[in-house]
Amino acid sequence: MPTSMSPRPLLLFSTALITALLAACSTPGTRVVLLPQADGKPSAVVVRAKDGEEVLSKPYQRATAAVGASGAPVVDQADAAKVQAENKPLFDMRPPPPQRYTVFFEVGGTTLTPASQQIMTEALAAALARSGGDIVVTGHTDTKGTGESNDQLSRRRAQEVVQLFVERQFPANRVEAVGRGERDLAVPTADEVDEPRNRRVTIEVR
Repeated sequence: MPTSMSPRPLLLFSTALITALLAACSTPGTRVVLLPQADGKPSAVVVRAKDGEEVLSKPYQRATAAVGASGAPVVDQADAAKVQAENKPLFDMRPPPPQRYTVFFEVGGTTLTPASQQIMTEALAAALARSGGDIVVTGHTDTKGTGESNDQLSRRRAQEVVQLFVERQFPANRVEAVGRGERDLAVPTADEVDEPRNRRVTIEVR
């Protein structure tokens, strides 16, 4: 996502998609600092000035364009601790990173294993603790059975978990169910292998 830099100070703001921090400089001009993603995934932003552009792709890389300067923005590495200290209100406003949980099922059906009941309780408590938080539930299977039947089974498992959340008073419009069948195996196996660790639902609380 391109970001054009104009020769004037900008107010602080941050976006979750590119996690870029645009901050006012102590001297007239514009400064952009790329923040790390909350989930650790790489990110990048294109910073454009009047006569050129630079790509920031490492956490806390900084691009600066001074008023009246020619050429592309000047890129250096900002001090992470200093950026966080100087912009503490902005960092405090960032949502917490997603929390992930995994529950497992008995073979061939939608019955949770006993240990997974406690994990469900923990996931629900985490979701309720977030103001406006939502849940994405993704069902998976092992490789026993056909691909089509496993797609259906994974959706049923995801929907079963969604129903359990709704029964425990979590708003239905804030929880989503997805089925992935035998794709994305936690433990790669050959076809027709009974693998308990693949009979799972992942729960992302965000």
